[in-house]
Amino acid sequence: MAGTTRQQKFSRLIHKEISDILQRDKRGILHNAFVTVADVRVSPDLGVAKIYISMMLQKDKKAVLEKLNQHKGEIRKALGDRIRNQARIIPELVFFIDEVEENAQRIEELIRNLHIPPATES
Repeated sequence: MAGTTRQQKFSRLIHKEISDILQRDKRGILHNAFVTVADVRVSPDLGVAKIYISMMLQKDKKAVLEKLNQHKGEIRKALGDRIRNQARIIPELVFFIDEVEENAQRIEELIRNLHIPPATES
């Protein structure tokens, strides 16, 4: 996690609150899609929060991301209601698909399927 201590603290706060908002999902934004907030990165001026969403069990990840983007105003409002006493500004939210876990699984699968002949003694 890069950035100043202030950015890191703000990132952790947003991570916790956005995770809770998406977990409870009272507005039905995700229609029971299982998503987790993998990472949050905040700009130096704390005006933009990049939120990386992990969707391991989802078939159509782009559709879920589109739903999040369509409702980002509602999510930002809910975030503002939760952190208004702790933050002066409520950041703009930008959602991204986090593909770290999928890439790790792909690499593991490639390594498992490697056929390396045993070393011959000279």
